[in-house]
Amino acid sequence: MAGSLFDLTGKVAVVTGGSRGIGRAISRQLANHGARVVVSSRKLDACEQVVGEIVAGGGTARARECHVGNLPDLETLVERTTEEWGGIDILVCNASINPFYGPSADMPAEVFDRIITTNVTRTAQLCNLVLPQMAQRGQGAVLVVSSLGGMQGTDVLGAYNISKAAEMQLVRNIAVEWGPRNIRANCLAPGLIKTDFSRALWENPGSAYFQSIRQLPLQRIGTPDDVAGIAVCLASDAGAFITGQTIAIDGGKLIGRLPLPVPQDGG
Repeated sequence: MAGSLFDLTGKVAVVTGGSRGIGRAISRQLANHGARVVVSSRKLDACEQVVGEIVAGGGTARARECHVGNLPDLETLVERTTEEWGGIDILVCNASINPFYGPSADMPAEVFDRIITTNVTRTAQLCNLVLPQMAQRGQGAVLVVSSLGGMQGTDVLGAYNISKAAEMQLVRNIAVEWGPRNIRANCLAPGLIKTDFSRALWENPGSAYFQSIRQLPLQRIGTPDDVAGIAVCLASDAGAFITGQTIAIDGGKLIGRLPLPVPQDGG
C-alpha cells in the first residue's frame, strides 16, 4: 500500500455511526488502507466489536461512545481524539436519524425539528469543531454520508430527504470556505444499500423498492463496501482534486432505468 494513491498511513479518521452498516464498512476500509480510526456511535459495545475486527486485521482503532444529537458528546469526541492522536485528518459524518415514515403533513413539528437538528445542525457543528485544526495542518478531508433521497422528492421521507439535501449544500459551502487551506469536503449519496437501516425495503420482495432493483443498470442492491470504497478514494490522495461534490452510489438509478420484463402469457 505504501506509495499508493489510496495509502492513508499516518492519517487519523473519525467515523460517526461507525458501528454498523455503511459506517462499519467505512471504518474497516479506512483502517485497511492505513488510517488510525476512531469508531463512534451511541453504543460503545458495538463500536468495540468493530475495533476488535480492525485490530485483528492488523489495524489501529479506538471505540468512542457518542450521540451525534448531543453537542457536548461531539465536543468530547473531538477533544479526546486530538489529545490521544494529535488531530483529525479525515472526518466522516455518517450518523443520522429518521424516526418518521409517512406524509410530511402528518409529521409532528418536534420530530421535524429533531431530524433537522441531528442530521444538519449537529453535522455542521461537528465539522466546525474539526475544520480549524485541519486548517492549521494545511490539509484535511470531510465526508458526509448523505443519501440519494436528497436529490429526489418523496411522499414518505420528507424531512429526512430535506436534511440530506441540506448536507449536500453544507459540503459545497465547506469546500468553498476551506478549500484555500487545502481542505476538501464531499458527500456520498448511496441509493438502496443492504443494511439494517433499509432492511424493511430490501427484505420485502413485493415492495416497489425491491422491484425497482430489476430496473437498475447494475440490477443489484448495493453493499456497504460499495460506499466504503468511494470513501477511501475521497479521503486519500486519489481524490485530491475532488471537492464540493455529491457522488451518487446508486447502481445507475439516477441516469436511467431498464424496462421491466414483459410477463409471458399465463405469467
